[in-house]
Amino acid sequence: MFNLLGVRFLLSLQLAGLAIQTDAKDAGHRKPIILRESGGFTIGGKVIQSPLNPNMTLSCDHGYVEYFTPWTPRKTSLVMWHSSSTQTFQNRWDGGEGFKDMFLRADYPVYLWEGPRVGRANWACNATFYVPDYRDQANFVAWNFGPAFKQWWPGVQFPTESEEAWQQATSSRYVEYDSEASVNLETDAAAVAADSGKLGTDIVYLTNSAAGLRAQLTAVKSNTTNIKAIVCYESFGFVFPDDAGVKRGAGANPFGPILVPLEDFKKLARIPAIQFVWGDHRDESFIFLNQSRQAAALINKYGGNAEVVLLAKDKGLKGSTHIAFADMDNRKVGELLHEFLRENELDDYE
Repeated sequence: MFNLLGVRFLLSLQLAGLAIQTDAKDAGHRKPIILRESGGFTIGGKVIQSPLNPNMTLSCDHGYVEYFTPWTPRKTSLVMWHSSSTQTFQNRWDGGEGFKDMFLRADYPVYLWEGPRVGRANWACNATFYVPDYRDQANFVAWNFGPAFKQWWPGVQFPTESEEAWQQATSSRYVEYDSEASVNLETDAAAVAADSGKLGTDIVYLTNSAAGLRAQLTAVKSNTTNIKAIVCYESFGFVFPDDAGVKRGAGANPFGPILVPLEDFKKLARIPAIQFVWGDHRDESFIFLNQSRQAAALINKYGGNAEVVLLAKDKGLKGSTHIAFADMDNRKVGELLHEFLRENELDDYE
């Protein structure tokens, strides 16, 4: 009797919890998060020997995954990947509910990914160095809060009066290693994770910034069909086929373009759905928006399903930042993601 009542109770919660509710006024009415399990694990990487003593080894250059499985999970796993911090998926700018809890309430298994040498996966196989970079002011502009430091865009979806919110935003981040070599290092481990089945067999990557480039290259390196979709929020960097007339990025090439053989690029066309999402105040002259249109066109040329979405122009969401899923209207951004998952038949239960 208890089990039957429990199942009925959980089913009623599922039906009540399909709509995303994240505003503070809804906090007392939201569907509770009930987990079957949660935990974490490392994956990928290698073991190296000490040059001074071959009997001493170091396990390094692996990725780290923290996972949360709802009690009655959907089939699709949401792998949340930011190149500089998982915190952006955990909370809204004002500390309110982020995408992690929002989609756990909707019964999606959530995986927070940290690539090699980043965050909780920072054991490196080579020497690394940290030098203070003094980049708070650059963060403000790069994250599209305004055209210059503390000159907020009108109506920006950020609590502009809160100094604490700004400090949380700019300090909750890791050291980043931005180079093509680092992109390859991280995607080697990510491809192992995708192919392993430990992230599920219906993976949707939710990425932001330079992680968009990494997810694309992970799909190129993957040997399975486990990756079912990629959603890139303001991807800084794109993968192109080496016969498309696109030039490789200069120098260390931290943000692409990264060129791959055509047959490898076609793996992106075999992914059921890819979406490149852009916030407000991004015009056609912005290099990465322009590249996203080129990449989507090439993916579709080879039979794929890629689209470019401007949140302001196409969806009416004004003031979106570089990290729209942490914005004050992230509930609306989440509803658009729900719609994307539903339209591509990625919202079924197990």
